[in-house]
Amino acid sequence: MNLPNILTLSRITMIPVFVIIFYLPLQWSYFVSAAIFALAAGTDWLDGYLARRLDQTTPFGAFLDPVADKLMVAVALTVLIEAHSSFVLTIPATVIIGREIVISALREWMAEIGSRASVAVSYIGKIKTTAQMASITLLLAFPVGETWTWLGLALLYIAAGLTLWSMILYLKAAWPDLFPRC
Repeated sequence: MNLPNILTLSRITMIPVFVIIFYLPLQWSYFVSAAIFALAAGTDWLDGYLARRLDQTTPFGAFLDPVADKLMVAVALTVLIEAHSSFVLTIPATVIIGREIVISALREWMAEIGSRASVAVSYIGKIKTTAQMASITLLLAFPVGETWTWLGLALLYIAAGLTLWSMILYLKAAWPDLFPRC
């Protein structure tokens, strides 16, 4: 167990904490749950940086890091869908969650056939993740209808658009393996 793996595990343990705090009937609960989510999102960057910088990459970390990210985002988006109770938020959230499932399955299958590198994380994926984390943080921090909520929704739609774009790029890269010429 090394520091990057501990940070990844801490991200997973923060999930129920931000959910519980979000639902507390206290005035500060939205802001604090958003702060916890933002902290968890920051550990996503930090654990990867430290693993590379300190040469502490491990198979466990390579497995757990994307799982932690997907869990954190899926749970946060699910909480927000319930809190906002609006198709305006549900549509991009569904696109994001659906894409994560498709790409996870694609990466697993590509790894099985020895072509994992063709579906490696792209630069667009990093931009998408940044927009996604910022949007979720804003949407958790502010109750429905506040001005900042609209910025959060705009960023969520940008993230959903980048999500679809990156999914197309991944599928395009995997296309020859998905449909080999007979």
